[in-house]
Amino acid sequence: MKRLILMMLLSSVCFAMSYSQTLQLLDGQQQTPVINATFSYGSHHGISNKEGEIKIKNDSSSTLYLSHINYGELSISPNQLSEILKIGSLLWNAHNFELQPVSIIALHQTTNDSLTIVFDNHNRLSHDAASVLSQLPEVSLIRKSGSYGFDPVLRGFKYDQLNIIMDGAQSANAACPNRMDPPSSQMPVNMLSQITVLKGPYSLRFGNGIGGTINFKTEPFQFNNNGPLSGRLSGSYESNGGIWRSEGLIAVQQTAYNLKFYGAASSGNNYKDGDGNEVPSSFSRNNIGAIAGFKLTDNQIIKLNISHNYAKNVDFPALAMDLRKDDTWLGSLHHTVTFNKKLVEWNTSLYSTFVDHLMDNYDKIIDPRMADAVTDAKTYNYGGRTEGKWQLGTNHLYLGADYRGDEAEGERSRTFLMGPNSGNTVTDNVWQDAYVSRASVFAEFQQPLNQWKLIYAGRIEYNQADANKPDEMFESLYNEVSSTSFNPSLSLGVSKKLNKSFEAELWLGHAQRSGSITERYINFLPVGVDPFEMIGNPELSSEKNNQLDVILKYQKASTQVQVSGFMAAVNDFISSEIRHDINPKMATAPGVRQFINIDKAVLKGFEITWIQQFTSTISHRLSMAYTHGNNNETDEALPEIPPMDLRYSLFGNFLKNKLQPELTYRHVWKQDRIASSFGETETPAFQLIDLSINYEISKHLQCNASINNLLDETYYEHLTRSVRGGKAAINAPGRNMMFTIVARW
Repeated sequence: MKRLILMMLLSSVCFAMSYSQTLQLLDGQQQTPVINATFSYGSHHGISNKEGEIKIKNDSSSTLYLSHINYGELSISPNQLSEILKIGSLLWNAHNFELQPVSIIALHQTTNDSLTIVFDNHNRLSHDAASVLSQLPEVSLIRKSGSYGFDPVLRGFKYDQLNIIMDGAQSANAACPNRMDPPSSQMPVNMLSQITVLKGPYSLRFGNGIGGTINFKTEPFQFNNNGPLSGRLSGSYESNGGIWRSEGLIAVQQTAYNLKFYGAASSGNNYKDGDGNEVPSSFSRNNIGAIAGFKLTDNQIIKLNISHNYAKNVDFPALAMDLRKDDTWLGSLHHTVTFNKKLVEWNTSLYSTFVDHLMDNYDKIIDPRMADAVTDAKTYNYGGRTEGKWQLGTNHLYLGADYRGDEAEGERSRTFLMGPNSGNTVTDNVWQDAYVSRASVFAEFQQPLNQWKLIYAGRIEYNQADANKPDEMFESLYNEVSSTSFNPSLSLGVSKKLNKSFEAELWLGHAQRSGSITERYINFLPVGVDPFEMIGNPELSSEKNNQLDVILKYQKASTQVQVSGFMAAVNDFISSEIRHDINPKMATAPGVRQFINIDKAVLKGFEITWIQQFTSTISHRLSMAYTHGNNNETDEALPEIPPMDLRYSLFGNFLKNKLQPELTYRHVWKQDRIASSFGETETPAFQLIDLSINYEISKHLQCNASINNLLDETYYEHLTRSVRGGKAAINAPGRNMMFTIVARW
């Protein structure tokens, strides 16, 4: 009997062992074991060992769920698991932006993740990249035109408080003092694959954005013999404003090189608001560009990116002038080398941007017309960045340095048509040939500890600025026109996996920035919320943001919820005050404002996102954002803080992913917390309904039909400026029908 029992036990063990299979989890780049990854399969749970191995019994019906603080969440279907188990290993790629308070907008269609929100092809046809950002409730846009030059505001932070870059380095400076051409407007949308919004002063690898970093990423490329030629051609039409858009791509891909050539053209006329009133909003914008990648060796890649943007005849009803032309060149060179050692990768980038901007008031209806005015301005932006990545066991270290130079030059000429100076022309030195140079070193260390992860980051910047051609009156206001400062920044992030579904994050950061060229050197030009002429201040102290973010995440197979709260205490906040002792240069200006530091400003708020897959064909997304900004020195609201914004979208996915309808509802609350001293007025609440249907006719042809502002609501955003010379804001478009078609080969 003992022998029989022993044989039965031995047989049971052998039977169990025969159905227990080992799966090794490996890093996708280094092929090193992924240890301490949690897994769940049926009723069985466990953690990968020091060899990255897990053992499971394949029942051919359960889904395998994997989770790691470095690699995120991964679910593997029964069919996929059977194929992977035949191989015996799984390559798992670490996140590029681990744990940062982040939002990502994908401009390409994604089908492999049911919880990814898919935006229609109209995004790629947009002539202004900031309009794509407006899909996030935490991002609002300052609008001075109905159709162009939108300036993003993230959680109440704006202008140079945000670090706006392309491919981690390149940026552009607005040549227009009124920011008709903000950096986001220069990003070539049809060359992009996604936009990453890193919130807060924590991502110090990419610059000193004390309020956040917006990284526009160009399309990636691979090296394989995938045929001689491929391409894309897209076009769209909007009924309200008669807007035509088109864009295209031609690509050649081989094992040693990858070439992509892009082009886009857009133009539109005045649109009508919900009441049928015509809003001046005509524009014309073209773009051409190329991305060339070359595989120098098995571990070295070089990438060249060139883009040319040209805008002309754009109406800006909120400003004293209209854009006559904006001619911009962007160029960058990137080199990447990979290693099979502790030093994993080294990336180096060089870039340069040139903006040639012309604006005038010739088309403005002015009565009486005192003068014709023209401003011709240019900006130069250049720099480089180099960074190494080390893998030290399970830890990651990023170490690097960067440099950025900004220059601005330009003059405004005024030809008087009336009065004692009739016939005379006066030239104003608006930019004073000013420049700002920044040299920095930075580091980031990521340390996983079981279900914890710590991220330490630091940056120190040497900032130097001067004006090569200072105006005499401007120079008389200050002891010194040049300025030098050091800006240290530090951040700490802590993440804890609470259980299989919950994760919590805590972020602490201190970052500071020196004043921009505008804030230090603008010379008697109305560039703010109100029509006061602004004068720069080279004696400004650096802004210092001390911020806290708390994030709670919940994730199941078909549900994601994220709740974020933040508080930012900004010392030496850069604002402005009225100088009653200085007269404006233009008689139409009510006075002069000077940039100053205020002792303290506080911004706080929250964001909520809920994504759920109801069935295999229906999902939804609910998101909400709110920011409260206060000037603690005057106990007044900060200017240009958007109100609470709620978005709800219902998505469908039918006919094997061919038919994708989307219904979107948006509600924006009234904004009555306003900065009256800056001329702000209350903004009424509004609500919108949009409808979109995307249909894949074939693998080569796709179309989209949509209706924005279905109820024909008359409304305007709080950050929309008022029409020049009046109190009425620029209303947004009324009902607008759009049709888009995309062909690929």
